[in-house]
Amino acid sequence: MPRGDKNSYTDKQKRKAAHIEEGYEARGVSPDEAEKRAWATVNKESGGGNKSGSGRGKPDSHEASRKGGHKSATSQSAETRSAAAKKGWETRRKQAKG
Repeated sequence: MPRGDKNSYTDKQKRKAAHIEEGYEARGVSPDEAEKRAWATVNKESGGGNKSGSGRGKPDSHEASRKGGHKSATSQSAETRSAAAKKGWETRRKQAKG
């Protein structure tokens, strides 16, 4: 099978990839990159192309979909985190007083 051939994927996997691709494009990712990321997500969840038939293969893990699109805590600058920590500390101090 040549690289990039999607014949061994199920219809469900193809629909899932298309839906994920739309989500990436809505967030401003280029169409080519969105397609690559979508198929990478499908591969990570399902382990690649599945053969059809009841009970074949392993169950899908949806961890990649759950994580996708979330920014990590490190996306904030050190100053922003520090300011947020100081603000929270002041709030807790005021609430403890009364």
